[in-house]
Amino acid sequence: MPGWIWPVVCVLALVVGVAGGAIGGLVYEQVRDDTPGTVSDGLAGVDTVSEAPLPAGNGSIAAVAARLLPSTVQISAEYQGQEGGATGSGFVLDRQGHIVTNNHVVQDADQDKGPINVVDEDGNSYPATVVGRSSVYDLAVLYVPKAKGLEPAALGSSQALRVGESVVAIGSPLGLSSTVTAGIVSALHRPVTTGSTGDDSSYINAVQTDAAINPGNSGGPLVNLRGQVVGVNSAIATTGGTVGGESGNIGVGFAIPIEQVRITADQILRTGEARYPVIGAKVKTGQTSGDGAEIDSVMPDTPAEKGGLEKGDVIVAVDGEKVSDGIALIVAIRAHQPGETVDFTIERDGKEETVSLILGAETG
Repeated sequence: MPGWIWPVVCVLALVVGVAGGAIGGLVYEQVRDDTPGTVSDGLAGVDTVSEAPLPAGNGSIAAVAARLLPSTVQISAEYQGQEGGATGSGFVLDRQGHIVTNNHVVQDADQDKGPINVVDEDGNSYPATVVGRSSVYDLAVLYVPKAKGLEPAALGSSQALRVGESVVAIGSPLGLSSTVTAGIVSALHRPVTTGSTGDDSSYINAVQTDAAINPGNSGGPLVNLRGQVVGVNSAIATTGGTVGGESGNIGVGFAIPIEQVRITADQILRTGEARYPVIGAKVKTGQTSGDGAEIDSVMPDTPAEKGGLEKGDVIVAVDGEKVSDGIALIVAIRAHQPGETVDFTIERDGKEETVSLILGAETG
């Protein structure tokens, strides 16, 4: 074979390799364009922060504010056709441009393909798209490519919280950006709902706080004194009083535990959707007797039916933890993951027995 052949073959191989890489890159970018913001490895594929930015003995709210304000954003979204009709808060999840907020802040805009904008501490505004959202857990993940330079908030643990411990809420209540309020953890594992009806309600196993939380705080971080996010502010209790035409804070606010935020954000980053566990039975949520959750109906071919649950059964405990009513049962189930085996203690005809069910899954 003539000696000039080999240089020609090498050049052709290089050209083909470069062309193949370029075509592959275009195909990859096209796939990414179809699902903007998703990450195949979920949270493991992005740069989050867990290390506490402040020492364990920190008692300074000012230090917490200085650390978290650059990682907290204001969110403006279309609502019922009005641009900027919904306002809320959020925090920077990672260095790839993902923001965590509440579903109810961006739900209407996402359904109507309306604009969503994120504003940082310095007043810079960035367009955002919804990677995915969960109405069940009242969480959403936004993708903001131009915000990749923002510092991620450190993620902590709500399980390490103690009642009476100091916490700080950061957000944009009533549209007042970069607002900091402080209080304590008033209660833990509080079953509450952020919805309006039993059909579309979001039930959360909340961290309760007396830090002032008002409309517009939704989606913002609840932070411990080490500067770690322990929850996402989501709901407030109200007596019907108003502030500026909206229900105002009365010292009873609720945050979604950060452990649930991690799980839901990981699912959304991987697939653009979130999954939640179900047993396939409807329960009465209006009862407040504290004696358990009464089953109203059992759907066919579900874990509940396969496990032998029947209408009229009263579930009094889940994995040994007491259940007081229907909402408490829903929250207890949603604290687990689809596919897990969970023990349900039921009362039937005056007798108590335990049934083990493998949790099913639904998307939402």
